[in-house]
Amino acid sequence: MPRVSELYFKTAVIFFIIGIAMGLNMAISHDHTVIGAHAHCNLLGWVSMAIFGGYHALNPKKAERRIALIQYYVYTAGLTVLVPALFMMLRGNAAMEPVVAVSSLIIFAGALLFAFIVFSPKEPAITPSAAPLRQDQG
Repeated sequence: MPRVSELYFKTAVIFFIIGIAMGLNMAISHDHTVIGAHAHCNLLGWVSMAIFGGYHALNPKKAERRIALIQYYVYTAGLTVLVPALFMMLRGNAAMEPVVAVSSLIIFAGALLFAFIVFSPKEPAITPSAAPLRQDQG
């Protein structure tokens, strides 16, 4: 399995566990004010990252490209900041709103990078190769 796929699956599981913990906390406390953070953690973390990992596992040539790892880090950084910032904002910390906004834009940039990967050709447009040696026939 490509490295980026494994990273995505492992990170997805972490967000899945966090999302379940948030859901359990809401159910036990009967306080659902952070449901938006819970939903973002599960959908952007668990579901989307698992899909990204699956895509790269099915397209190993694309997974080997540097852009795949860049996309992983951009998307993951945005989501890692977004989930706790959104949680705090929904709990009443209005100072987190700009953090939520910026991290959302970072996640969007990661989504655009993934779209670029999906719509790019399987093979690079130019593949470097050595020219065959010509032997004089004479």
